[in-house]
Amino acid sequence: MEHIPHIIVVLIIVASLWKIFIKVNQKGWYALIPFYNLYIIQKIIQKPWWWIILMLIPYIGIIWIIWSTNLLRKTFQKSNFFMIGLIILPFIFYPILGFDDSTYTPLKDTEKNNI
Repeated sequence: MEHIPHIIVVLIIVASLWKIFIKVNQKGWYALIPFYNLYIIQKIIQKPWWWIILMLIPYIGIIWIIWSTNLLRKTFQKSNFFMIGLIILPFIFYPILGFDDSTYTPLKDTEKNNI
């Protein structure tokens, strides 16, 4: 019984990723596949696949996780405060990103390298 809240949070995040993937013309069920969903996010933010490996490095991987989250929010024209929400309260802000009416806009070359 103590795992039910965790399962609910995971289902909320997966459903949100499903909707985000549909917004960017990817198949929604990609959100169900571990690591492949990270690969799809890297494609969305136009970064190389090996960023996933960098995310798995203890302690410093958080840098790439935050950077990827920031670039994801930029592709949907969300504010810097929204990025903080995505990091601190993902179970609230990922559903907002997935289910609101924001549209995907690929990053320009100048935005790809800026945090």
